[in-house]
Amino acid sequence: MPTVEITYKKQIMTRIEIEKLRLRTIIGINDWERGNLQDVVVSVGFSYNAQRAENTDRIEDTVNYKSLTKKIIEEVEASEFNLIESLANHIYKIVKESGDLQNVLVKVEKPYALRFCDNVIAVKSDEDK
Repeated sequence: MPTVEITYKKQIMTRIEIEKLRLRTIIGINDWERGNLQDVVVSVGFSYNAQRAENTDRIEDTVNYKSLTKKIIEEVEASEFNLIESLANHIYKIVKESGDLQNVLVKVEKPYALRFCDNVIAVKSDEDK
């Protein structure tokens, strides 16, 4: 019986990281938190097949991360959440809706949320599925 060799073309992915968007929103469960804008720091990363964009060097052929960032800023600044986990999930959904993106990771930091602590951080990623 003849042997059939099957080859798979591996897709080369490009990773984009958007780090430390400093935003203000209503976040928290305490009355004083609900009445004041709180600082949050948002980082987003994702991978996608950028081969076409790399070849054409055209914005139309890529994930427009400027538009994505603007949408994240608008949504976060207009939002009100009790938990940073919920905010991280909301941002994760925005990123996932932005195209055929893989290995999405969203990190939301709430500086000085706890005494003696620099940050409380919530991370939402494709690994959570």
